[in-house]
Parts: sequence; structure tokens; C-alpha cells
Amino acid sequence: MGAAGRDFHVFLSFLRGNERFRVVAFTATQIPFIDTRSFPQSLAGPGYEADIPIHDESELVSLIREQVVDFVFFAYSDIAHAEVMHKASLVQAAGASFVMLGPEHTQIASDRPVASITATRTGAGKSPLTQWLARTLRERGKRAAVIRHPMPYGNLSMQRVQRFATPGDLDEQDCTIEEREEYAPYVDMGIPIYAGVDYQAILDRAAADADLVLWDGGNNDFSFIRPDLDIVVVDALRAGHETDYFPGEVNFRRADVLVISKCGSAAPGDVDGIRERARRYNPAATVCTADLQIRVGEPERIEGQRVLVIEDGPTVTHGGMSFGAGTVAARRHGATVVDPRPYAAGTIREVFAANPHLESVLPAMGYSEAQRESLQATINACCQAEDVACVVDASPARLDRMLEVDVPLTRVAYDFVQLDGPPLDEQVLSLLAG
Repeated sequence: MGAAGRDFHVFLSFLRGNERFRVVAFTATQIPFIDTRSFPQSLAGPGYEADIPIHDESELVSLIREQVVDFVFFAYSDIAHAEVMHKASLVQAAGASFVMLGPEHTQIASDRPVASITATRTGAGKSPLTQWLARTLRERGKRAAVIRHPMPYGNLSMQRVQRFATPGDLDEQDCTIEEREEYAPYVDMGIPIYAGVDYQAILDRAAADADLVLWDGGNNDFSFIRPDLDIVVVDALRAGHETDYFPGEVNFRRADVLVISKCGSAAPGDVDGIRERARRYNPAATVCTADLQIRVGEPERIEGQRVLVIEDGPTVTHGGMSFGAGTVAARRHGATVVDPRPYAAGTIREVFAANPHLESVLPAMGYSEAQRESLQATINACCQAEDVACVVDASPARLDRMLEVDVPLTRVAYDFVQLDGPPLDEQVLSLLAG
């Protein structure tokens, strides 16, 4: 059971070549348009004469019965604890066993030092931290190989090992908006980033000329590579979620360093509550606080204006946030944020229907060309009807490179800033001293 990421890694790291198991199917959820593919026989290896089919998760019970399935491996992230047990109950009611593999059975060993940056929820701020560390290490003359949690939403054979170093690489591999949100910031900094399907091959290629490896996690999943320093970002705007979601609580309990993020916007007492839970569940961890410093490209364009805000897609959809950096920037500059929902086109209507907590932001959704066209149509229809002066683009994907928008667009970015605690860059650098 997966979402085009850990499911493939569980297969490649634990099940491929394991004579006690034969995988008959994958199921897919969370990410749209990924359940019409198959897992290539060329990656599956000996014992598989054909591609392994991928089905929508709604077919799970019928698959268990038709294929006489013994074990169902659960392999996706950022899901409430109660929902995990509902999935387990569904599987066991159909007669199969429900399996959740942990780090010891799935993490790959590296001959280079590894610092992993993961989180307790999607959109906590782990990528800004990883980007800051990569930039800082480069400034100090160290070579860091940045490896990103997988987002292989296209041709899996072609995406076995991916390296992105230029904007042309993103275009050549037909990256979705969601992929670009993670890869483009590194490309713009001139730092190559690696991802794909086969993480042993990815690690071998990325680490060949590096001093150390930085793992930039996805959702709230734990690292695919065994870390020497385990850094976990906790979102102060979602205090309490660190013990309510899987596998975010795994990260919270295992971390060497807990970074409480977005402290500048946190409600009184929430940071103290996270500290208290850290003392209870992971007393050995070092705890520090941090914030995300928001930068607006052209603030004069939004000052006191009517604006449409576009936020990072995963953060405000399955991450559950009702706003992000774009909304914060608009409010700071006295802008009026319009409601995009009446103008939603195509599959964007389905996104709003599935996420009723979204009232005044447009998620940057673009998992297919058709969905990107629907996003563009939604933007232009809303701007025309609501007399919008400017689009506030808080998606790291650089929508200005992909969409034709009828009104000016100003970008919002955010930078990691550590507020207290032992310097994180020094802790990462200390890995090289040994």
C-alpha cells in the first residue's frame, strides 16, 4: 500500500530477491493519476516475468481475496494514527496480515556521513532547513550530496536515478509542479539534487564525489538512508501533531535533534508544549527553535491590493494547513485575499471538494498537464472576475516558468533561521571530524 515513494523502496530494499515473498500488486493513494501505471519488470528483478500492476487503494479488499494475499505492507506517510488502524482493520478483516517495516529493515547504509532532515508533518519546514545546510556547507568548502525523498510520478524505468542540476533538467524529465516545488530551489542555488526510484543506485551515484550526504525528507517519512545525525523538524503551528501522525511520531521519538519551526507565528504556550512532549518521549534529543523568514519579491505589487494567493500544494492539502507563507505575506502587506473556489476548473474543483478547510488559498496542484491547465484556467478566471491586481505565488515550483497568468505575479519565498540551541551547521560539520 503506497503513494509512489516508500512502497517502491520497501519492494527494492526488502522484498526484491526475497524468496519468501512474491509481490502481486501495489495500491496507490494520496497522489492523483498514479494508479494507471505498473511497476516495471526491469526493476522488479528475477522471478517477475511481467510488470507488477498498480491499483487504486479502493480495490484493496478485492485484491486480497482474488490474489489470496497473505501480507499487506503499509508504505506511505503523513496519516493519522487512527486512520492507520482503520487500514489495518480493513486488511485483517479481509484475512491478511498487516505489516509495517521499520528503519532497520529498510534503511540503506552509506560509506559517507549522513545527516537526515525529516519532520513530524508535511510542510513543517524541513526543505528550507536542508537548503540552508547545503548552502552553508558549500560556503565552507564541503561537498554535500542532497538526496530527496522520492516523487516518481512518471515513467518509473526512466526515473530509476534522477539528477537535477539545471532548469532544463526539470523540463527534460517533465517534472510536475509538486516535483518542481522540491527540486527547483536547489537548482536555482546551483546545487544538484538526486531522487528517483532505486535509492541504492541513487546513493551510489550521488555520494561518489561528496564529503557527506543530506537527506531531504518527504511528508513525515523517516529516511531511506541510515543517518549519523537524525534532525527532525516539528511544526509549532500544528503543536500536538508530533504524536498524532504516522510516521511523524517515529521521527519525534528517534531524533537526535528536534527543531521546533515557525516559532515566530506560534500561539502562546505551543512551543512550551512541544518541549514538554520532547522531554517525555525523547529526553535524549537536543531541542532548538527556528523560524521561516518570509521574503516577498515585489511587495509594492501587493500592498493594499486585491490578491490571489497560491500556496504550496502538499502543505495545504494532505498536510492539512489552511494557509501558508503566501497568506502571511499578503496579510502583512494589508492585501485583501480573494476566494478562488467559485472559479475552480477541472480537477481543481475536486481538490477543493476533498479539502473543505481551504477557503481563501489556491493549492499549487499540477500532477498532470491537464491539471496544470486547470490550475491556469482557475487563476485567470478568478483574477478577471475578482479584479485581482497581483497573484502571490508561494509555491517553490516557480509557477512563472510554467503558467501564463493574465496579471502580474510576485513570488514569496522563505528562509530558515535558527533562533536558539547548538548551531545546526556545526553539528552537521562535526560528522566530518570523525
